[in-house]
Amino acid sequence: MTTCALVGATYFNEQDFMARYNEGFFDFVIAVDGGFAPLDRLGVAPDMAIGDFDSLGYVPRAKRVSRHPVNKDASDMELALQRAANYHHSDIYVYGGIGGRLDHTLANLQLFAAYSERGFYVTGIADGFAIRCVTGPDVFTLPDNVEKGTVSVFAANDRAEGVIERGLEYSLDDEPLTNRTSLGLSNELIGQEATIAVESGTLYVFYPLPWETSEQPGI
Repeated sequence: MTTCALVGATYFNEQDFMARYNEGFFDFVIAVDGGFAPLDRLGVAPDMAIGDFDSLGYVPRAKRVSRHPVNKDASDMELALQRAANYHHSDIYVYGGIGGRLDHTLANLQLFAAYSERGFYVTGIADGFAIRCVTGPDVFTLPDNVEKGTVSVFAANDRAEGVIERGLEYSLDDEPLTNRTSLGLSNELIGQEATIAVESGTLYVFYPLPWETSEQPGI
């Protein structure tokens, strides 16, 4: 299994990216339009730059450049996900895709679920937390270096069946979740191995990053 990082322009979590990048965690890095700028500032040369480059304002110089027209039916992030899939990268980390414009965030979350349902492991890295899509039947074990903080689990489609949560303050035991409820919001890690399982359907699992455990305001 190979790992690809997609770097967009919104709320780029530099700390998380550089920690993984310096460890050689990523096999391939794609700059998505304006995501080229923060990588260039950090001295990171992406393996590919893709997009219409309207946000960046110029066509970058990279090992590979895939330029697309501004008027198109797919977002730059969707084009990047397609390219990562075509290159057979099964583990995909998306930076700069969550936060900022809500419509862009929702579009990206829909793409995460769609690619998870195609058999890819998709993780969105935001400012302080991550979102992992889990499509059943599957079990997701939270990283062992995440020991405290808030975990939320939501259905990405109409209904997810057989949802099980273990190692958290509140457990779910083979229960359904729908995308019309707040059930699954704000569970808490308790210092144990935490796992989220689903029999069918797709889940969004929100969990804290190991170096970002400050309290986030709720609503």
